[in-house]
Amino acid sequence: MMPAAPVPTVLVIDDEVRSQDAIRRTLDEEFAVLTASDADEARRQLERQPVSVILCDQRMPGETGVTFLKEVRERWPDTVRIVISGYTDSEDIIAGINDAGIYQYLLKPWVPDHLLRTVRDAAEAQMLQRDMNRLDLELRTSTPVLRRRAANKLERARTAFDFDRIERADGSPLDAVCELAARVARYDLSLLVLGESGSGKELLARAVHYASPRASGPFVVENCAAIPDTLLESELFGHKRGAFTGAFEDHVGLFQRANGGTVFLDEIGETSAAFQLRLLRVLQEGEVRPVGSPRTVPVDVRVIAATHRNLEQRVHEGHFREDLFYRIACVTLTVPPLRERGGDIGPIARRLVSEVGEALGRPGAALSDEAMACLMTYPWPGNIRELRNEISRAVALSAEDLIDGTAFSTRVLQGQAGRTATAQSPSLPASGTLAERLDAIEAMLLRETLLRNRWNKTRVAKELGLSRVGLRGKMARFGLEG
Repeated sequence: MMPAAPVPTVLVIDDEVRSQDAIRRTLDEEFAVLTASDADEARRQLERQPVSVILCDQRMPGETGVTFLKEVRERWPDTVRIVISGYTDSEDIIAGINDAGIYQYLLKPWVPDHLLRTVRDAAEAQMLQRDMNRLDLELRTSTPVLRRRAANKLERARTAFDFDRIERADGSPLDAVCELAARVARYDLSLLVLGESGSGKELLARAVHYASPRASGPFVVENCAAIPDTLLESELFGHKRGAFTGAFEDHVGLFQRANGGTVFLDEIGETSAAFQLRLLRVLQEGEVRPVGSPRTVPVDVRVIAATHRNLEQRVHEGHFREDLFYRIACVTLTVPPLRERGGDIGPIARRLVSEVGEALGRPGAALSDEAMACLMTYPWPGNIRELRNEISRAVALSAEDLIDGTAFSTRVLQGQAGRTATAQSPSLPASGTLAERLDAIEAMLLRETLLRNRWNKTRVAKELGLSRVGLRGKMARFGLEG
């Protein structure tokens, strides 16, 4: 069991006993409270034990509270100093702040809740300052170690998000996209990544970041379609306290937090014209203005934007600013949907099974040939995101580590994805030789029988009057084998 943290000690200095008692009653449930009636008694208390916070009356016999706290500042600088006074003499206040380093100047009559909150904050400030001093000392003595740790972490991140880690088959359409992305990553150019939802746009953007000179800086992600326009400005650019209802404190925006790194703005095509103008100014001027602030803050970020929409068409339709389009689309990368790179389904599915199996406590999970073949014939309108969900379902529901096709949803087993798949379903060829047309018909019949029998080769072979060897040969011939 961890030892309990020590209770902070508060020293109350006041020549009126009733005031001492009132403050003690307010604080003694959370603090160890000491009292003194004058500066001499307070010095003796400070010499005997460490004190976190001093509450000192300004008007005392002998010397004022500010005068005494100037001495405290020199001899016990870690102690937080608070003055309580029934007078509003501006000279006293200025002297207390400048000469004695006063943390707070409280006026009598004080409010118990306010006094307690002030002392809490003061004690926390003293504790944080002490921790910071300790960390500063540790940092000074261990800079080489920390530098090596930071370098090791950066190298692990570079490896984890390298372009080669974007799962794909040999000869995948993604090869050309990754090659272009790797070439432009080293240059500080704005990129626009196009592709359907779930196709891997963010993964490509991360690879660009970690292959760039900004790799040691932050990589910050914001989905522009996920939050309302007014909150999006606050989230990206920050706001000042009181800028709008609910803004109870200053908020540092993502652009400032990403300074020196990369900001990935997903679904940029969903933003309003007003926000687009604000973003354009930020990109042009290299500075942000938090909502409600009269001053701008310089930022140094690289912007990678992404969308599933045709932005050029939206520009022509007047829904997206042309000047912003050319600002963010210095280089455009297009991620093909999963249905256009069927060869990638196998490598991606195997990696997902491994990742999901580890996460769900099923490290031995694997896909059978029938399960893989089932995945290969589905059009995946939701792309990699849908594939991950389907594999997660299969791993969770399968009783065996070797997952067969029956573990998938009915939608995948039927090889359909609503209207999209219906429109893409093969039809009888309208041209070609007799042999070519017969092959197409045979492939359609074979696929339909496999799907209907949930890839059970024994039942399919029996229904079609084939041996299992003959069935496997036809499946390989028509590309239906996993």
